[in-house]
Amino acid sequence: MAETLDPSTPARRRRSDARRNIDAILDAARAVLGERPDASMVEIATAAGVTRQTVYAHFPSRDALVATLVGNAAAETIAAFDATHLDAVPPADALRQVLDICWELVRRYPLLLEPALTRNHRAEGDAVHRAATARLERVVLRGQRTGDFDRGLTASWLADAVLGLTHTAAEQVATGRLTTSRASALLLESALRVCGAGPAE
Repeated sequence: MAETLDPSTPARRRRSDARRNIDAILDAARAVLGERPDASMVEIATAAGVTRQTVYAHFPSRDALVATLVGNAAAETIAAFDATHLDAVPPADALRQVLDICWELVRRYPLLLEPALTRNHRAEGDAVHRAATARLERVVLRGQRTGDFDRGLTASWLADAVLGLTHTAAEQVATGRLTTSRASALLLESALRVCGAGPAE
């Protein structure tokens, strides 16, 4: 008796191929736009190893592709924060964990530092900022209550100041003025000093 073919197999294969193409396009766009914010869809397609038509089949415009990248950055960041247990460690260690997550975000998505790319995607970008600010404020408030951090300034101000330092560190690395390891160390020490704690040991 002849084998019965599963009619859903071709459809599953197409979905699997589409998913691989989308992942390749997003990975390529993240890298290419991080280096060259004005890169074209053709350049992104070449880096992804697909045709320009394939890119447009999944992302109807360059702006739609950027929106997906910014949305992915927000989702990854929030998931990383949710996976941490900031309240279970000393405030200085919790601050270090938050900075590590923020640092990984700008390392993976340097395009977030390009206003020309992200100005049309404030909602997604604001989600990242709100997530980081909320966690930082909570850490700073706890540190102020325990006496680990200075109480002279508001937690919201200190959280924004630390996020500003994170952007500065990422920009210094992007321009070649600092190595990643040096920028990371300086960021942590500067953040601790801003919060009124001692330097990192």
